Amino acid sequence: MKEVSTLAELEGLIGKTLQSDDWFPVEQNDIDLFARATGDHQWIHTDPERARRESPFGVAVAHGFLTLSLLPVLMSRTIKVHGVRMGVNYGLNRVRFTAPVPVASRVRLQAALREVKIDESPAGKSATLTWSVTMEMQGAEKPVCVAETLSRLYF
Repeated sequence: MKEVSTLAELEGLIGKTLQSDDWFPVEQNDIDLFARATGDHQWIHTDPERARRESPFGVAVAHGFLTLSLLPVLMSRTIKVHGVRMGVNYGLNRVRFTAPVPVASRVRLQAALREVKIDESPAGKSATLTWSVTMEMQGAEKPVCVAETLSRLYF
């Protein structure tokens, strides 16, 4: 994990690619909880036996949006910016789910910082970060998700 303490250090990472420290497991229980939270109970996600028999994947797979929702936890294992009061997701561009994530897979993140926009106001200082992210799955040649993500940090 990369750690930075100043905005100047953060800006120094523009153009560099960082990688999360370890692989993150995606288990059936995670998929079931996501289905319950979102109401998306499609059998390819929630019925492992039917998925084994009938799906082209041969196993239950994570929802694409579950995969996408792992970005914050994976990013927290990729970079730590000290001195941040809070951070929020600001937006996404160019999201693609390029391969399925089978149950019991492990994923990690590569993130390239593209831009840092600093804003100073009477309420304080913030920075909007634009990242190009690639989520990869252990043992797979093809990434499972690629996106441009924007986050805002408040100092």
